[in-house]
Amino acid sequence: MGDRTAGLATAAAHARAFLDQLDERPVAARVDAAGVRDVLGGPLPEHGEDPATVIDALVAGADPGLVASSGPRHFGFVIGGALPAALAADWVVSAWDQCAAFHALSPAAAAIEEITSAWLLDLLGLPDTSSVGFVTGGQGANTTCLAAARHAVLARTGWDVGKHGLMGAPSIRIMCGEQAHATIYTALRLLGLGADTAVRIATDDQGRMQPDALTAALAGGEGPAIVCAQAGNVATGAFDAFDDLANACADHNAWLHVDGAFGLWAAASPSTSHLTRGVERADSWAVDAHKWLNVPYDGAMAIVADPDAHVAAMGLAGPYLVVDPGQRNNTNYVPESSRRARAVPVYAAIRSLGRAGVADLISRNCAQARRMADRLARLPGADILNDVVLNQVLVRLPGGDDANRAAVAAIQRDGTCWLGGTTWNNEYVLRISVSNWATTDADIDRSADAIARAARQI
Repeated sequence: MGDRTAGLATAAAHARAFLDQLDERPVAARVDAAGVRDVLGGPLPEHGEDPATVIDALVAGADPGLVASSGPRHFGFVIGGALPAALAADWVVSAWDQCAAFHALSPAAAAIEEITSAWLLDLLGLPDTSSVGFVTGGQGANTTCLAAARHAVLARTGWDVGKHGLMGAPSIRIMCGEQAHATIYTALRLLGLGADTAVRIATDDQGRMQPDALTAALAGGEGPAIVCAQAGNVATGAFDAFDDLANACADHNAWLHVDGAFGLWAAASPSTSHLTRGVERADSWAVDAHKWLNVPYDGAMAIVADPDAHVAAMGLAGPYLVVDPGQRNNTNYVPESSRRARAVPVYAAIRSLGRAGVADLISRNCAQARRMADRLARLPGADILNDVVLNQVLVRLPGGDDANRAAVAAIQRDGTCWLGGTTWNNEYVLRISVSNWATTDADIDRSADAIARAARQI
């Protein structure tokens, strides 16, 4: 029998070296994909190599193409880092190599999902009877939740979509704010509801859905309805008025889904929990763990208030499948069957932080976003375009769209920090997201100085 640990020590040494220099590593990659292909590509090898040799070659070829997105000065795309306990737990998950689909395949994975589900619901202030599925990310979470919504609202009309599909089914009305995230529309497309069928509800200047506009839209038609709200607009960080939206949905028997990929974590901190007031009245919630909880990719949760609708939409059955009565079978809450035990790093992250630590992480990053906004507001001609209520900052530098695009490119080339751009109110702007446990105030100041240098050059 071969050595099961062959290559592990080499991998651990490379990982330690990467982590040791992560804080000072240039954030942007040094080469593009072509540069990596040139080193790692070539014909299919005829003969195998020693695992340690493979790992050495892999790291040497990949390292120049790595982005330091887990470092403290990556402010693009709302990407968190990896807490030490979560990273270590993720390594253990790979070593255990559990198929986490069924209790029979891994009682440990089933139990850890149950425990972690209860902790998450407690942290986020959601109904403790809700069901939780551990999916890959916000796309998987939104798709899973909207699948449960599709099942539930059609069931109310007497239609079983699981058995009969959508052909001949009552038409479902979909309503989303004008600033709904792209993953909502992809989910609608994947579920056969159509990406272009959603009614776009008017929003205010921060991207919040206007409740009166939703009420009018719901009253203006009949039939099953699904409303998609936001906890944390991806550009501004703004939150919809959940109590008002929930009232409108209750009046019209509509399903209320909340895309809270990063913003739902605001519920876990006393300093920001007011932003989520009423969110517990929704029917489903999507939230990432690899964003603000800082677990390694991938990890997110699809949470549904009605477990029966959740299981009806996702459940897996077959004559060869071993189902232990009364036990949790994780596959019944997610689209996948074969899947890793991705709840384990989530468990480790929560246990390593505790309630107080999660709250501190959220409040600290929000304070750092305000610090960044204050620093950038002093730049000549710069405008902060959003109310910095969470961890998002939108800044417009002088000189128009071309100048702002040039600034983003210059900042990325500089390597001190990394941020992206977006279009807001038909203008190209800089978008900054602070969501890493390792980010310090010094990182914010250092990055603000780099942004200021780029602004002076445009």
